[in-house]
Amino acid sequence: MTNPHGSPDAPTGPRVLVIGATGYVGSRLVPRLLADGAEVSVLARTPARLDDVPWRDQVTIHEGGLGDEAALSAALAGIDVACHLVHSMGHSTDFEKEERETTEAFVRAVEAAGVGRIVHLSGLHPEDEIDLSTHLRSRVEVGRIMLASSVPALVIQAGVVIGSGSASFEMIRHLTTRLPGMVTPKWVSNRIQPIAVRDVVHYLAAATTVPLDGDLADGRVIDVGAPDVLTYGQMMQIYAEEAGLHRRLMVPVPVLTPKLSSLWMGLVTPLEPALARPLVESLRCEAIVLVDDADEVLGPPPGGRTSYRQALREALRVPHGPARPALWAAADPLGDPARLLPSDAAWAGVRPPAVWHARTR
Repeated sequence: MTNPHGSPDAPTGPRVLVIGATGYVGSRLVPRLLADGAEVSVLARTPARLDDVPWRDQVTIHEGGLGDEAALSAALAGIDVACHLVHSMGHSTDFEKEERETTEAFVRAVEAAGVGRIVHLSGLHPEDEIDLSTHLRSRVEVGRIMLASSVPALVIQAGVVIGSGSASFEMIRHLTTRLPGMVTPKWVSNRIQPIAVRDVVHYLAAATTVPLDGDLADGRVIDVGAPDVLTYGQMMQIYAEEAGLHRRLMVPVPVLTPKLSSLWMGLVTPLEPALARPLVESLRCEAIVLVDDADEVLGPPPGGRTSYRQALREALRVPHGPARPALWAAADPLGDPARLLPSDAAWAGVRPPAVWHARTR
């Protein structure tokens, strides 16, 4: 018997542990890895959150978080690749310290278990790190700790992820839909290089199997992004075009601080302040690819990188028009974006967090 993509049921690829499988990107990466023939296990603080996903019985589930060293060590036993997709978004009173400590513990456990490589998802940021938000600064530090490990680490750095249900996309969608005119902070003029969720999944999956030779032998940072470099304001205007809305009126002012911006976001988007604030603070920095060699190093996505406009079309592609939120199934990561495969049930089976669902239906 074969899976929906034609891969044999018996794993033929590496043994991969995914930490963050209940998250937006992780929940899409797991079925992709399974389709590629990997033997997948996950570490989840709350395994019950995976009860309804179609691939639940195809993976080994370990209960625990990064702060549980015994659970982490048990989950890493016999693993070839550890995919670290977990980030604190400011819920802790000192999330920088918490992330540093849990990352150091993760690296110690990976080294002790003899894992062959680390794959980590981080964020694009300017080469000059002086004005980084606390959230981005923590992400950079986490990446550095992993790169300093004796285990080769491939740190995939992505910016705004475009896909229905993504926090960054939901912020764009709700701001543009609910505000035909708006007073905007200075950061709407910053350059952003977004990326379709399908392309993020492609690069992460490729990083689990790419040969670790040449400049990858000791691990390295790999920036990923769409072909487009846009301002945040342009991203909102293009969204309006694709959603059939009138052009939005934007009046930029220099006085909206990150705190005020996040409160403003909270009024018109479904994002909780604890999530909105670090996202908004990160937007004060430009987020573009500095070294554009991901396709050369990891191989390009099928059909090439997805443009921002095409990523929006996939996120908005639903039978009843753009006014209704798209299923997470809308972006098929493996083939033609207009063709829904049987495996799309896997994406649809992972529902967005309740706070988004309740506010958008």
